[in-house]
Amino acid sequence: MDLEVHNGGSESNCSADGRQIVVALAGNPNVGKSTLFNSLTGLNQHTGNWPGKTVDLFYGIVPYQGKKYSLVDLPGTYSLRASSIEEQVARDFIVNERPDVTVCVVDATNLERNLNLVFQVRELTPNCVVCLNLIDEAALRGIHIDAARLEQELGLPVVPAVARDGTGLEQLMRTIAAVARKADISKAGELGENIEVAAESNGYTREGEEADSRQDVGDAEQQIHAVYQEASRIVSKAVCETARPRKDFTAILDDIVTSRRFGVPLMLVLLGVVLFITLYLSNYVSDLLFWLFSKLEDYLTALFMHLGVSSWLHGILVLGVYRTVTWVAAVMFPPMAIFFPLFTLLEDAGYLPRVAFNLDHIFQKCHGHGKQALTMAMGFGCNAAGVVAARIIESPRERLIAILTNTFVPCNGRFPSLLLFASVFYHGITRVPQSATSAAGHALNTGAYTQGSALMSAAVSGAAVLSAISIGVISTFVVSYVLSKTILKGVPSTFIMELPPYRKPKVVQVIIRAFKDRTIFVLKRAVLVAAPCGAITWVLANTRLGGQTLLGASAAFLNPVGQMLGLDGVTLLAFILGFPANEIVIPIALMAYLSQGAVSQPASIGAVQSVLFSHGWTWVTALSAMLFSLLHFPCGTTVYTVYKETGSKKWALLSIVIPVGFACTVLMLLQGIVRVLSGT
Repeated sequence: MDLEVHNGGSESNCSADGRQIVVALAGNPNVGKSTLFNSLTGLNQHTGNWPGKTVDLFYGIVPYQGKKYSLVDLPGTYSLRASSIEEQVARDFIVNERPDVTVCVVDATNLERNLNLVFQVRELTPNCVVCLNLIDEAALRGIHIDAARLEQELGLPVVPAVARDGTGLEQLMRTIAAVARKADISKAGELGENIEVAAESNGYTREGEEADSRQDVGDAEQQIHAVYQEASRIVSKAVCETARPRKDFTAILDDIVTSRRFGVPLMLVLLGVVLFITLYLSNYVSDLLFWLFSKLEDYLTALFMHLGVSSWLHGILVLGVYRTVTWVAAVMFPPMAIFFPLFTLLEDAGYLPRVAFNLDHIFQKCHGHGKQALTMAMGFGCNAAGVVAARIIESPRERLIAILTNTFVPCNGRFPSLLLFASVFYHGITRVPQSATSAAGHALNTGAYTQGSALMSAAVSGAAVLSAISIGVISTFVVSYVLSKTILKGVPSTFIMELPPYRKPKVVQVIIRAFKDRTIFVLKRAVLVAAPCGAITWVLANTRLGGQTLLGASAAFLNPVGQMLGLDGVTLLAFILGFPANEIVIPIALMAYLSQGAVSQPASIGAVQSVLFSHGWTWVTALSAMLFSLLHFPCGTTVYTVYKETGSKKWALLSIVIPVGFACTVLMLLQGIVRVLSGT
């Protein structure tokens, strides 16, 4: 099948009769619904918000037999009567949008539980297809399903499939096309009325609100019992289980991965390996990019001179915007291009839910919600995404705790800075003390201080970043507990967490998806923010007031506070000016340190380290900078997201105040420990 994505152009997505063919994909979480969507639509997709909601839906176009089918990947839900926003969206889309075909994706390894949703969708629309996914895993577990008998019992088309390798997808599209053709267009109004009647009789309205109950509680319980009895009856007719080993691969591996003894240590080891690989490989790529961007700058400068462009315009565009943008790209792109595919491979293999499982009991002790572990994992990609992910937490109190503490997880924008600070920390420990008069300009071109092997540097730096991340996680626990005992008091709720089976990740697809959806997306955002910030910072660095630049004067004003935290005024100013995006902190600091009125273009990562050391940095400074980067206020995008999610300026302000206060406390405590140990 040729695959493409709808881009909002003029080309019609309609059938021969002029009606748009809309296909909704519904299903429980972890049944492979999104994998099916990706396999059908390819890597080209787009997202959009359900009207009036803040939940993203994924859309894609599948051309088939001369027609285009618009696929909509609905949020995973166990029921259409659920209360979370995501589950309301799945319900409302089927009731209000009336898709031509609704595909219920079910897990062949756990059919009985999945049938509850199938029954509910069947009541709402006759145009339903059941995709019996994961039949390969069911076979490995000794589960054999008679698809024909299941189809007979349900009264719906049933298509066995393995979405991960494409098995059955051609038959699925053929079935979808047949069901779409069978819908008599002349009876569209009648079908719409049937949907409304079914929705009202099951407690739904067109706006997705609960209708007044027409049955008492006892009748409702009997109805639920009848549903599960019917599911059990159908499974007994269509499913046959043969003898199999007492434990499959997933169960055996989970005995280790989710155990109290090995779960957390294994999690730390895996993350440490990922960080080591990222650090070891990214430095070489960064050095190459620095060299390429430096050569390109020479050509740009020559072009500006040839065109007779004024020096101030050259300063803003080349020394300000270009150098800031290329610096961000050279530092950010390599680690993200390595870290995110590795992290996504762990996610695709089914490991990340185990991380949430291992941390669940700790969150319960902190009087938070176990799902906060999942929102924390989302924060590794982007804190704004982690804030949005808190919607999965039903309790408003626990949702606020998750939102206010998500910033303690380092997002991808902070990882490059953390990695750089970690390498400075390593070289600060191992370097031979140099004269304070060491020329920064010379360091920029030579990249001195290369003590120790690259392997040792990557190992120690990776351990430092891993320790910092651990501190961030511990900080999440501490602040969550404090919030639950002060301004957000309450009793923790409970929830059921389902662990999907381990699956072999589709390496090529995962790498491409991670590169496109995470690396390029974040880099693009960083560049868009870095460009104007580079121009503004250049103006500050070249505007003098009383014999001193505005940038230098601001740094001098902040220096006493910075020193109290183990930093200096320049570093603290860089963090403040980096509020729009964490990625521009280091470029701003370099510009202020070198007093050249422009972001200097280093020759390598080693050269950046040399500049910092020549301006008084030690391993203590690097450690302080690492901790402040980890714990300080979130970026502007995250703060705005907090405001949109909570609808309150108060909580948006607290999302800044809480981490800043905590970060300052930790840094002052660190300085006290260092002074005691050093005897000063």
